Amino acid sequence: MTERVRTAVLISGRGSNMVALLRAAAAPSFPAEIVVVISNRPDAPGLPLARDAGAEALAIDQRPFGRDRRAHEAAIHAALVARDVRLVCLAGYMRLLTPFLVGAWDGRMINIHPSLLPAFPGLHTHARALQAGVKLHGCTVHWVTEQMDEGPVIAQAAVPVLPGDTEESLAARVLAQEHALYPLALRVAAGAAAVPADAAAYMRNPLAAGQGGP
Repeated sequence: MTERVRTAVLISGRGSNMVALLRAAAAPSFPAEIVVVISNRPDAPGLPLARDAGAEALAIDQRPFGRDRRAHEAAIHAALVARDVRLVCLAGYMRLLTPFLVGAWDGRMINIHPSLLPAFPGLHTHARALQAGVKLHGCTVHWVTEQMDEGPVIAQAAVPVLPGDTEESLAARVLAQEHALYPLALRVAAGAAAVPADAAAYMRNPLAAGQGGP
């Protein structure tokens, strides 16, 4: 059996995408093994969920480092190296990374973003999608680069923007697709599946399965 890729998940809050990854990785045939979950916040609700799932859960509190983000990231990097981590997943990690950590994990760090990049990078994506009047919205998993939300796309999932949608209803529809998409993208990133040569990314269309329609 091929050795599974030792993977870490970085979170700041509830970690619902982390839970989706842990559930997928619980299968012995899944190509990635979640060996540690790290949060910059000791009170992150996702940490006990990770422990319940059998993963090591570690808090590396940002507060003792003050404004020295690089020093905080150096502590995270040391924890990752000590555990022989090969791949990092950002799952609601709410700190902007410095070039130090991005460079240290270049080509080995992925992130999930709640929009169809390159549309709506940054924050408040659902409100901005509604304001722009788009007909499709969704989520993207991409490789992390120094430019925020600009790394190469691994996979995307689209949902319709329905009449009467609120920011909350649209966010809930997108989140459901995030939970399905991230394990698929991690499988690709771990090398167990290949992106088709004629496509820049996988596109998961929930409408094909009768989901998310009127």
